[in-house]
Amino acid sequence: MEPASFNEEEYAVQDKYRIVICGANSYEKKYYFNKQFDNIPGHIKEELHIICVLFTEEAGGIFTISFTPLGDVEFDTRHEEGDLMYDEIGARLLIREIRRKKREMLEALSIYYRVTFLHQNPADLIEDYEEDP
Repeated sequence: MEPASFNEEEYAVQDKYRIVICGANSYEKKYYFNKQFDNIPGHIKEELHIICVLFTEEAGGIFTISFTPLGDVEFDTRHEEGDLMYDEIGARLLIREIRRKKREMLEALSIYYRVTFLHQNPADLIEDYEEDP
């Protein structure tokens, strides 16, 4: 079930500008990795694979990791209507835990995207992250 404030049209507009890095689907037992990001180091690809698969094993549904147009890393989880096994509260807690435990990797992914695809200056981006608490 989606929150009461969920607006499907607004979400679709936001969603169409995101670029999915990877995702897992508990219904089809499949993992997807976007070939556009093949030059990401192997250990990061493995970590993303593990995150996606473990998420869907624990919470169920479909889980994706993507970049926003500004280069931020976003997590998205969805489920099929009537899926009583999907754990919505657990999914939110898992996302919070992933963000906390994998903070450095997510920041590095964001810098990678901003430098490689948005052509921003890496020195400026590293300074920004060093200033954050």
